[in-house]
Amino acid sequence: MSAAGSKYIDTEVENAISGVKQMKTLMDKTSKDHQAILHTLEETKRRKEEAVRLAREKEQELAEKQEVCNETMLALWEECKPCLKHTCMRFYSRTCHSGSGLVGRQLEEFLNRSSPFSIWVNGERLDSLLERDERQEQQLEDLEERFGLLEDGVDDIFQDSTQVYSHMYPFFRAPFGGLREAFRPPVQRVRVPFRSRRFSRELHPFFQHPHRGFHHLFQLFSQMTQRMLEEAQGGWDHPLGGFASESRNFSDDRMVCREIRRNSAGCLRMRDECEKCREILSVDCGQTDPAQGPLREQLEDALRLAERFTRRYDDLLSSFQAEMLNTTALLDQLHSQFGWVSRLANLTQGSDSFLQVTTVLSKAPNPADPSPDTQVTVQLFDSEPLSLTVPGDISWEDPRFMEMVAEQALRHYKQSTIE
Repeated sequence: MSAAGSKYIDTEVENAISGVKQMKTLMDKTSKDHQAILHTLEETKRRKEEAVRLAREKEQELAEKQEVCNETMLALWEECKPCLKHTCMRFYSRTCHSGSGLVGRQLEEFLNRSSPFSIWVNGERLDSLLERDERQEQQLEDLEERFGLLEDGVDDIFQDSTQVYSHMYPFFRAPFGGLREAFRPPVQRVRVPFRSRRFSRELHPFFQHPHRGFHHLFQLFSQMTQRMLEEAQGGWDHPLGGFASESRNFSDDRMVCREIRRNSAGCLRMRDECEKCREILSVDCGQTDPAQGPLREQLEDALRLAERFTRRYDDLLSSFQAEMLNTTALLDQLHSQFGWVSRLANLTQGSDSFLQVTTVLSKAPNPADPSPDTQVTVQLFDSEPLSLTVPGDISWEDPRFMEMVAEQALRHYKQSTIE
């Protein structure tokens, strides 16, 4: 009876090992796609940095020529500053609700040491690009760390499953001989170096609990996706900050509040609310220095190019994020079906069969119960002895008898691995 039940268990173990191989195949394909995305990200970043460098050069050249219009712009700047401060602080106190005093002092200091040149050349656009670059770098680090955890988790499950398979088939005989190639060490992967390891403490050891490991990571991916989409939406839907009340929403407001607290230069985006600030934008120094017109055009071209590559980088990060979310969902589903087999890696050594029948108890038929149920006690793998019931109309000799026993025992074992 034990041999008959173990035959059914052997088949289920083989199916589970095949399921884990599907996980490995899916992860390997995702890893190849991931490498392609990383290369594209690197190229996009390089071109973005070139455009930012060119914009800085043109801004510096314009700064060296600003003395030509200094008198006109300085006069307008003195009238622009009070309006700019009032407009920014009114927005902040109504929307952000905390830290108004500190932000007001920081803004006062910022305006006193600034010049109208920042408004004249749209300097906050370059500042925003640099800040966005820092956020993108952090997002990529977060994604890369989670992706690494995902790869390591699948590798751990796969390697544990190969130990189970090696115990069942020491010489990798058919029908699973094709797994030999899959057991070889994986090709070395390229990873982005991390400045910090914030998630390692939270998720390692990744599969201390096999089911929750994947499910926990899947939840983190979902939360991170929502946060990244909100930040990308708020950052680019309104490139000048979205300060007009009719164009704002809650997500935009939170981003603007953070930007103003972090960098008072964000208030320069409100220049359109003040007449004298708008006049600075229209100052024409070309009559005195004809070279300034082309320089401003070159600066604008470089900024537009940098913004385009920054948006492209955001799109690639979103694609990377979506790919990981989809892959993790599929892996979570496969793992819930087949991941239990990896627990057997250290439990099968020295055991001739997976299932042992220890007791079979069948009551004698009587008029009240002509087919009494049969009680069977079994031990499956390393589990505690389990008492199961088989309908009395199925005899011990019927192949269905031990198939039903083995099926019930395995169902209980799987449930215990995910509780």
